[in-house]
Amino acid sequence: MKEVNVLVTGAAGQIGYALLTRLASGETFGPDVKVNLNLVEVPQVVSRLEGSRMELEDCGFNTLGTVKNFSDMNEASGDIDWALLVGSIPRGITINGKKIEERADLLKINGGIFTEQGKALGENAKTDAKILVVGNPANTNALIGCTHGNNESQTWMAMTALDANRAKAQVANKCDLDISDIKKMTIWGNHSPTMYPDLDNAEIKGESASGWINDQNWIESDFLRIVQQRGKAIIDARGASSATSAANAAIDTVKATLSETSEDDWFSAAVLSDGSYNVPEGLIFGFPLKADANGKVSIVQDLPISDYAQEKINLTTQELLDEKNDIKDLL
Repeated sequence: MKEVNVLVTGAAGQIGYALLTRLASGETFGPDVKVNLNLVEVPQVVSRLEGSRMELEDCGFNTLGTVKNFSDMNEASGDIDWALLVGSIPRGITINGKKIEERADLLKINGGIFTEQGKALGENAKTDAKILVVGNPANTNALIGCTHGNNESQTWMAMTALDANRAKAQVANKCDLDISDIKKMTIWGNHSPTMYPDLDNAEIKGESASGWINDQNWIESDFLRIVQQRGKAIIDARGASSATSAANAAIDTVKATLSETSEDDWFSAAVLSDGSYNVPEGLIFGFPLKADANGKVSIVQDLPISDYAQEKINLTTQELLDEKNDIKDLL
């Protein structure tokens, strides 16, 4: 049986907990692939991972290989094929008596974490490893990790599939459609309230989604507001951030890279900009992506961008440039 080695940070948290059975069950990598899990947590809570290990064992999955718990990223990163970097410091936490509220402080605290994780993965993971950053601020965390990984053969991504799934759900509700009817959803830019969900290039049954909906006022007001603010709405409603949907989006992103993308679709994630669509190089930026038969990810080129869309893309680009400036001493 083929094997895949998967690392998950923040594995004792809600998103990590929601991820583990779906990684181990055969759903993600297939029924003929044995999944070896390296679970990583900070030393203060690493003991909680033993409960997760026992639960996974008790599921009786034929596709589950080894489950090992770590608090040392260097030890955990050896021979890794996939790393899901879920753990990060959230806004509002108190550290050394100071409540972390400002974006610059949040970026710098997480920057230290992702500096070390990037180095560990660059030195110890497989040369063709794929790394998906889920922990926020995901784009800039990924930029820091990628920079310190210093391994061009590895693929670093930040997750925007959650935003894409939220956008598809709103369109499906508006048009009384199945989610599967909506394809080619792109999230441009940052995984933040500035991200831009693109309905001009999305398709419904082969037609432009914006043309199918034919309600520009809804697109520019309700749709954009709901999708951009969905994370906050969930926190307000349940008293905690998205967990099940975030884990699902991470699984969607992994699966999207495991086989060649169909001609009638693409997927959304943030990758290192190469100057496409005039986005400055050196940002981890949300683009439309395709994977080839070998799992290599590339940016879909030559999509038309309206003046309205360009205005929104410029806003999210500027936010990422500002974030990069805030952590310039870490790059």
